[in-house]
Amino acid sequence: QVQLVESGGGSVQAGGSLTLSCVASSGNPSNTYYMGWFRQSPGREREGVAVMSSAGVKTYEESVKGRFTISRDDAKTTMSLEMSSLKVEDTAIYYCAAGPYSFGGSPLAARRYHYWGQGTQVTVSA
Repeated sequence: QVQLVESGGGSVQAGGSLTLSCVASSGNPSNTYYMGWFRQSPGREREGVAVMSSAGVKTYEESVKGRFTISRDDAKTTMSLEMSSLKVEDTAIYYCAAGPYSFGGSPLAARRYHYWGQGTQVTVSA
């Protein structure tokens, strides 16, 4: 089992920046081969925003490329998402997620992830 705890959400004006952090409980490193951020807003499905494998491969959802940066420190079992040039449409609950390696498909697919945090609200106002 992996427990994930997010922090860093909040409210910001459009064009501003926020950094989200996620701490994973220690355990089998294979369970955190993939770590990533997902978001969900009312009436929409949960979508992958950015993920990073323990091999260092990063994958971003198209709309956040160039604005969001994911990083992880496996020694500290932490992960961050630096968000800049935020837009109103970035408003959502953001979830930290972790999962083992699996072959095939997009790393942004939520079905890959077995462990989820409780979520943190990000609100971007015009």
